[in-house]
Amino acid sequence: MSDDDHQFESRADAGASKTYPQQAGTIRKNGYIVIKGRPCKVVEVSTSKTGKHGHAKCHFIAIDIFTAKKLEDIVPSSHNCDVPHVTRTDYQLIDISEDDFVSLLTESGGTKDDLRLPTDEPLLTQQIRDGFAAGKDLIVTVMSAMGEEQICALKDIGLK
Repeated sequence: MSDDDHQFESRADAGASKTYPQQAGTIRKNGYIVIKGRPCKVVEVSTSKTGKHGHAKCHFIAIDIFTAKKLEDIVPSSHNCDVPHVTRTDYQLIDISEDDFVSLLTESGGTKDDLRLPTDEPLLTQQIRDGFAAGKDLIVTVMSAMGEEQICALKDIGLK
């Protein structure tokens, strides 16, 4: 067998971890943390002093980046917490189907058709619909973390 016989699919996330460890004491406000298996943005951190049994504790109050639910966790500051890999990507909006799926233009010129309009943000959804109906060129920002993706922002770049 020669080297030419092997065909591998090139995937950017193949084998990549969805999270990375970070010491709890180094996670700050506006950072990200995984609480109860959900990627969250930290809105408040308070650290307690070391008690008679040793560890100082970090109390995290965070909001799920996809569902906007408030979650809390208390972790010893010397222990590691999971931190999600969060990425934001801009795509140009091509079309909106009747069942609220969007068709987006990728950097490479292909299309991405597996995303829905955000259901938990009616204002953003309405802005996307109104801008698209008016014939404007719209750029949507898609946030992805831990295998989930959602449209989180909108930019208007003018009329077509």
